[in-house]
Amino acid sequence: QTNLGLMYDNGRGVRQDDAQAVQWYRKAAEQGDAEAQYNLGVMYDEGQGVRQDDTEAVRWYRQAAEQGLAQAQFNLGVMYENGQGVRQDDAEVVKWFRKAAEQGLVEAKYNLGVMYAEGRGVRRDDAEAVKWFRQAAAQGLAQAQFNLGVLYENGQGVRRDDAEAVKWYRQAAAQGLAKAQSNLGVMYYKGHGVRQDLALAQEWLGKACQNGDQNGCDNYQRLKAGY
Repeated sequence: QTNLGLMYDNGRGVRQDDAQAVQWYRKAAEQGDAEAQYNLGVMYDEGQGVRQDDTEAVRWYRQAAEQGLAQAQFNLGVMYENGQGVRQDDAEVVKWFRKAAEQGLVEAKYNLGVMYAEGRGVRRDDAEAVKWFRQAAAQGLAQAQFNLGVLYENGQGVRRDDAEAVKWYRQAAAQGLAKAQSNLGVMYYKGHGVRQDLALAQEWLGKACQNGDQNGCDNYQRLKAGY
């Protein structure tokens, strides 16, 4: 039934039909199938094949989450974070992000790091933020790589290390993250963690500017003007 729902959901072998997908997901979900419960939650969350209903989305995410489905745990955390279908509750956000993070879900690791960095739902702990950002960064998440670079540059939760900051900015910058490109350009301009190189500074600041980073644009113009 779950597979039939997926076929209707994705239009594989049948004409795509959200309402039919919901029907088959519901049958499987009511029999306790965690994947179907999650998928039914998504349909309610996004208003596909049913009228959009945050409370129903939460209901089905919760059932799948309690069965250990990491993506459902993460989505349930997001619902608590945004106060959608439930009362906003940062402690619940942390609880569900942690469960998903411990199963390896990269976006949960990153978001758990943010909760620790900002002290939401937990006592602020930069070392814990570093731990979770590092894990997400190692899985290739550009935003986590950038955040880890910032923590190294500022010496928050780790000993300050400009070379490590450059390493992580570079990885995020290579994925096209504008603010990482901007910060990397500044590191080249100042010679922090890397040998000063004004040509590379201009190159990375230019890329940041092209990608919409205002600091990158401002610093690019200053560099071109010879400041």
